[in-house]
Amino acid sequence: MAVQWYDVPLNLPHATKVTAKIVLHLQRLDQVQPAHEVAARLLFLLREVDTLDIHPPTQEMWEARDAAAILARLLVVNIEQGGAGSDRLGQLVRNLFECLELGREGAHLSLRCGEKPDSLLRPPR
Repeated sequence: MAVQWYDVPLNLPHATKVTAKIVLHLQRLDQVQPAHEVAARLLFLLREVDTLDIHPPTQEMWEARDAAAILARLLVVNIEQGGAGSDRLGQLVRNLFECLELGREGAHLSLRCGEKPDSLLRPPR
């Protein structure tokens, strides 16, 4: 299946904002405690580096991105295992990966988190 994503440059401040929305979304769902814990860890990590908004990105920004991506992948696994997926949550996951300049990966992982392939918020084909 061909999936689309937005190809955007690394944006740690916006990744922090998207992760905060994921945390809020998961707070409402008691059955996904592991996912919420990972999202909170990810938010903490991103808040430490979200003031780094330099272009071109520095080595420190890429290292922070890589650490965030590890947690974001773990978050996807926990969302999937907890059965908490939804179209909105999947959209947020895709947006997070897009902000980490990993849009292709996020487009696929968001489907595992419940984003509908024909979601109106997915980029047009």
